Amino acid sequence: MIKVSPKRFIILQLLVWHFYDAPKSILQAFKNFLVFNFNFFSIGLLFKTLFSHWRRYKESYGRGLDIKRYFSVFVGNLTSRILGVMVRTAAIFIGLLAEFFIFLAAILVLLTWLFLPILLLLGLYFGLKFLI
Repeated sequence: MIKVSPKRFIILQLLVWHFYDAPKSILQAFKNFLVFNFNFFSIGLLFKTLFSHWRRYKESYGRGLDIKRYFSVFVGNLTSRILGVMVRTAAIFIGLLAEFFIFLAAILVLLTWLFLPILLLLGLYFGLKFLI
């Protein structure tokens, strides 16, 4: 049985770290960014309460039959709901747009990380070619 020194496999360990362990950590970090952004903008809650009154501004219809008051309260409550939908939709859109850009940044960082050794070798090659 041949004993192999761990020092002989340092290049293999470097490759495993660079192409397996580090990308896994990068993806985990960006997953944390995506989860944070989703919670920061409260996208799930905004979808659940999309048609709720804006800031709970609603009036009571009161007792009795007063058509003028009923119509006034109906228009006020409808306006509050429409304003709530508009603001929540804008917040959802901004949150999802931020999620999209975080996702694009994750792809860019991951691809840059994976192609970094090739870029390093190309840089060394063209740098030495320029000197010679």
